[in-house]
Amino acid sequence: MADPDSVTSPPAAPLARLSAGRDHPGALGSEAELPLDRETHKRLVAAVLSGNDAEPLMSQDDCRQAALQLTGVACVVADDVRQAADRLPTQHAARVLADYVWEETDRHLAAPLEDTVGGAQGRARLVRALYERLNRLEGLTSQLR
Repeated sequence: MADPDSVTSPPAAPLARLSAGRDHPGALGSEAELPLDRETHKRLVAAVLSGNDAEPLMSQDDCRQAALQLTGVACVVADDVRQAADRLPTQHAARVLADYVWEETDRHLAAPLEDTVGGAQGRARLVRALYERLNRLEGLTSQLR
């Protein structure tokens, strides 16, 4: 029987596996076929950020499930940030900043997953920051076309 922690724990280097993501030839869909559901993610982020350690709204299992979901979202959005940044000129300031954000995301996601409100909130803040960066990059790349 498989170790239960190995099934639910994120990989040690999550962004290292992104090359086999949804744009991989063997993937089930591509960005055009299977866009991220930003509204659902925004609602999850808002729900997780509305709790606090003094009066948690979520059980430990709920925190773990939310953190796992947000970890997956962060990996995919980080890949989208990378792709959007790659469409900018090499020395563009926004591309340099996106590289930094991408590296910081990898560092955060490599940290052990915490079954706490604070742990889930950390992942929620990461997803929120990644979507903000993606929105800025998409705006810049559309201006350059």
